[in-house]
Amino acid sequence: MMFDIIIKIFPYAIAFTAPLLITALGGLYSERSGVVNIGLEGLMVIGFFAGAVTIKSLEATVPQLSILVGILAGIIAGALFSLLHAFASISLNADQVISGTAINMLAGALTLFFARTITGSGNISITLGIVRSAVPVLSKIPLIGPIFFTNTYYTTWIVLAIWGFSWFLLYKTSFGLRLRACGEHPNAAASAGVNVVRMRYIGVMVSGALAGLGGAVMIATYAGEFNGTVAGLGFLALAALIFGQWKPLGILGAAFFFGFARTVADASQVIPQFNVVPPIILKIFPYVVTLIALVLFSKTSKAPKAAGQPFDLRGK
Repeated sequence: MMFDIIIKIFPYAIAFTAPLLITALGGLYSERSGVVNIGLEGLMVIGFFAGAVTIKSLEATVPQLSILVGILAGIIAGALFSLLHAFASISLNADQVISGTAINMLAGALTLFFARTITGSGNISITLGIVRSAVPVLSKIPLIGPIFFTNTYYTTWIVLAIWGFSWFLLYKTSFGLRLRACGEHPNAAASAGVNVVRMRYIGVMVSGALAGLGGAVMIATYAGEFNGTVAGLGFLALAALIFGQWKPLGILGAAFFFGFARTVADASQVIPQFNVVPPIILKIFPYVVTLIALVLFSKTSKAPKAAGQPFDLRGK
């Protein structure tokens, strides 16, 4: 009985985990370059809005392309909007936490203003979305197939492919080495000829692009309507980044754990077997676990050493 319930809710957990994972992965690029980015929530909202507007505008004329173009629009919008954070944090040496907070506030206000200008209500609904499908052959595997490869969105596999590529890029290429060096010892990296400013700009822009992708995936899969908020998913992605110790594999595990916990919390309202624990407890559980982990492992934290520290353009 419980196995049947897990099979039913697992596809929803994976669908919820995909935008969470890709957004946390975006935060990894930024913080590995040395720039703290707590503006992930706002960057997701930008991608959420851009995806909704684009799909809404094109679904009547080119329905088959509208979703792909909407996802691309979310990526571009997130990357461009992240330039505000990059310019303030890197070029102006502003406090990175304050800059990220401003991104969150500005994104929410701007998108709601434009949404109300467009629709009059602040909500943008779409009629098209990505259709769930089973992965051929793999969905027939006993036990594993029904859980992982049935009723999935193709964006989930795109996100996992980006995750795998990111691991390779960060740890097996010279670009990844330079990026990580900028977040650990920027002055040493600069002495070796690395353009720290450029690498940090790239890290923040990739962060914005992936967070924008996370927002676009939301609108194209399970959300279906832009309402001005991603319900704290960007902050949960930041928690996954910290809980995963700034490593791709750790982020994958943390994102899935948080995604599954949130899904169970939502499902507990309609599934009697989960009513033993109040839904509100399940919803705050990931955040509580993160705080406990930070307290217990703060001394052995693997955060980039120079994350949050401005880099002097003069090299001093």
